[in-house]
Amino acid sequence: MASSKEYLDFVLEQLSKLDEITYKAMMGEYIIYYRGKIVGGIYDDRFLVKPTKSAKNMMPGADMELPYEGAKEMLLVDDIDNKEFLKSLFESMFDELPAPKKKK
Repeated sequence: MASSKEYLDFVLEQLSKLDEITYKAMMGEYIIYYRGKIVGGIYDDRFLVKPTKSAKNMMPGADMELPYEGAKEMLLVDDIDNKEFLKSLFESMFDELPAPKKKK
């Protein structure tokens, strides 16, 4: 099942306290970037983020879910209605995320 544009728009609105949020559509799903780094994505209308140390600390009870078959597990963001929490989450994760790969 692909994610809806409406859910993407909702998530982007929830992330509106952050600058430099971008996304890329990929096979019916959406990859979410913060300041050029992949933070997570929207898969089957679920908002998932990479399981960095800070993300695990901020969401200790979060479920680990597969975004799609064959992928690594990611953290399900439950507190999606809390814009301040999402801002803190992304800011704390940023330094732990890998730099974007250089294009050849």
